[in-house]
Amino acid sequence: MQSTFICPCFRRAFGWCIPIGGLGGLVGLGGGEFRLPVLMHSIGFAARSAVPLNLMVSFITLSFALVARSHSVSLWALQPHAAEIVGLAFGGVVSAFYGVGLVKKLSSANLVRIIALLLFGLGGLLLMEAAFPFHGLDLLPDSGTARLLVGIGIGFGIGLVSSILGVAGGELLIPTLLFLFNADIKTAGSASIIISLVIVATGLWRYWQMDAIPRGRGVQRIVSAMGAGSIIGAALGGLAVAYAPIEALKLLLGMVLLAAAIKTVIGHRP
Repeated sequence: MQSTFICPCFRRAFGWCIPIGGLGGLVGLGGGEFRLPVLMHSIGFAARSAVPLNLMVSFITLSFALVARSHSVSLWALQPHAAEIVGLAFGGVVSAFYGVGLVKKLSSANLVRIIALLLFGLGGLLLMEAAFPFHGLDLLPDSGTARLLVGIGIGFGIGLVSSILGVAGGELLIPTLLFLFNADIKTAGSASIIISLVIVATGLWRYWQMDAIPRGRGVQRIVSAMGAGSIIGAALGGLAVAYAPIEALKLLLGMVLLAAAIKTVIGHRP
């Protein structure tokens, strides 16, 4: 009976994670927003178990996506944005530690509305920018210290949202890097992967400390299947970055954000 259950789940886990991993490699997302429903509804894990497993596969996807993208987008291109990358990562790590306690003051319904509204707004902004291009908002002074401090503040907020959704937060990091810090779409994707890796690793460490990561041979096989599919998808997506039109990437990310907003509302209905 166990093998009968595992085989279909293994195939579903592997099959779903190839396109999800491809999206992560191409755009710079971990894909957790779309992988979590697969873990819960297609595979059958409870939400409490699905979130740390989702983080595990996100870490695998992001790691291989970074390696794949490094052949198309040089990591040296991130150097001009080092201050904001460090700030966003630091703020995200801090909120990963304390986020759960801080958000208890918000009701679940209000939090979902805020997240969905934010995702809708960012998605619409990206789609609008793809149709009517502009080059950032130029709101920050040309100072590494200012970019670091702003990055810490925004990273804290993004990490807070990420801890609530149980995802890496790339769908918020990339628009932030695009519109506030004037990074191009490909550089923003690679920077998002690096920042997300730090935040996801912190989240996994916390779950490990709490002994909340599911164990067992069946769990290992499912995670291995999702990891394998994610690696294949991330490699293909990462290699395709060099050939993908920038405006098409913006349109794709905008649609991803809108879909994530709709999924957030539907997935959190009482």
